[in-house]
Amino acid sequence: MPSNSIKIFAGNSHVAFAVAVASKLGLDLAKCVVLKYSNQETSVTIGESGLLLQYVIPRRIKHSPIVRDEDVFIIQSGCDQINDHLMELLIMINACKTASARRVTAVIPCFPYARADKKDKSRAPITAKLVANMLTVAGATHVITMDLHASQIQGFFNIPVDNLYAEPCTLKYIRENIENPGTVIIVSPDAGGAKRATAIADKLDVDFALIHKERKRANEVSRMVLVGDVKGRPCVLVDDMADTCGTLGLAAKTLMDNGATAVYAIVTHGVLSGKAISVINDSKLTKVVVTNTIPHEDKKLLCPKIDTIDVAPMFAEAIRRTHNGESVSWLFERAPE
Repeated sequence: MPSNSIKIFAGNSHVAFAVAVASKLGLDLAKCVVLKYSNQETSVTIGESGLLLQYVIPRRIKHSPIVRDEDVFIIQSGCDQINDHLMELLIMINACKTASARRVTAVIPCFPYARADKKDKSRAPITAKLVANMLTVAGATHVITMDLHASQIQGFFNIPVDNLYAEPCTLKYIRENIENPGTVIIVSPDAGGAKRATAIADKLDVDFALIHKERKRANEVSRMVLVGDVKGRPCVLVDDMADTCGTLGLAAKTLMDNGATAVYAIVTHGVLSGKAISVINDSKLTKVVVTNTIPHEDKKLLCPKIDTIDVAPMFAEAIRRTHNGESVSWLFERAPE
């Protein structure tokens, strides 16, 4: 019999994260098989036992296949093979909707195509809006994500969107892992992140600096100018995403050239694509701290400077509060254990 209980499904993008979220809630992952046919079409079967095709990760599988009248949460991050994982998510949402789930929530730790949020040149697509439309049409009734590249993406949806913030976890990390946190300077690597950096600086009661960057082309920074005094102080660069890490590497050099004693980078989504690992290893960065919204364990083996903040407890608490009808904004100021 349906009990309107929580059912957590996982796609192939980040199974380990889904297992961690479910474990925090004292639950098992619901049964689901997601695989590809030989012609590369994606197949989703809800309620069948078995492991996901692409991962050999121990999974705790719940034996009840029922989703009718249940509260379904599907965890799928926008990373690695983004288009395939997005299609998986859409099919899983639609499968649960047509199986009469009471509510289907897409839990997307890293929102795909979040940087394509505006028409910055002629004939440019606003792909983030397209993704929002697809999720809605597929049958999602709610979306939970973290640190959207631009907050206005929430307005692309006609359904509720909870945009969680990594800020409480960032503050906790700085206080617990950086020596003399009261002496640090919070630095934004670009003008767009100034609001994020000043909010963290205000909560720590420390100074703030800004780096102005000029780009030759996408993912390639040509010049950086520091606004602020960092001489003799440790600096913490904060950003929402680290892709090729060219910005972070050049920012660290700029800060050290201006007298900083150490440079840490704390980033929500560690994409770490292309030459990111070699850039970090060759840079003057002391440490690069990323959350686990995107899997990066393989990259940590190649780069000892990478450290991880676990945000699975925050997503688990968001799921619990959503299911129980409690306020999710409680998480905006607190980092659950």
